[in-house]
Amino acid sequence: MGSLAGQHRIDLVSETAPAGRGVSSRGLLDLPAEERPRERLARLGAGALSTRELVTVLVGTGARGTSALDLADELLGSGLRALAGRSLPDLERTRGLGRAKAGRLLAALELGARLASDGGGEAPVLASPEAAGRHLLPRYGARPVETFGLLALDVRRRLRREAVISVGCLTASLVHPREVFQEAVVSRAASLVLFHNHPSGDPEPSTEDLALTRRLAAAGTLMGIEVLDHLVLGAGRFVSLRERGVL
Repeated sequence: MGSLAGQHRIDLVSETAPAGRGVSSRGLLDLPAEERPRERLARLGAGALSTRELVTVLVGTGARGTSALDLADELLGSGLRALAGRSLPDLERTRGLGRAKAGRLLAALELGARLASDGGGEAPVLASPEAAGRHLLPRYGARPVETFGLLALDVRRRLRREAVISVGCLTASLVHPREVFQEAVVSRAASLVLFHNHPSGDPEPSTEDLALTRRLAAAGTLMGIEVLDHLVLGAGRFVSLRERGVL
């Protein structure tokens, strides 16, 4: 890894919930009715359930010879963050899951990520790399493919619009200034914060990242829309290219 200058780590909410009461490797029907995850949720609320139980509620059923609890164990084998980083086709290959269950699981994880970056109804002020990183990391830091987007800000650095411009392969995404500034104009943005993630988890910028940043900053100067920063997101941390002196 290169220099740590300009690199930030943001600790997100712990992804390990307290262990659920009475949940073993048995099937759901082997448990007393009051100890099954859905019944516990109804009686005690979602916060009382372990991560394993919450995933069990989402998948609903298992497969022949595999209970929903076993399926939850398999999905959580590498941790919740790793699960959030898996793609739909990858999850579909899990025995007992299928497209509908995989889609439901990914939708729930995305809602959780959006809640983590929600400012409570008011447009968040993203006037610093830390504020922008705190907003972006829960939503894009663990994505399994490189995703490039922008935050369109008003004159007070409040968020007007968040847009994904390009979703590429595991190593690169194609970004053209035309698409970037079309979104900026539609949003009536005064300035932009660009962002993309590195699926490897290492946010150290590449030479291509630096070249793209300079290219888009130059286009912004012509358009009269300042590119304030470009954040490269990784696993729980990010690099600000403004702080690296690229902008």
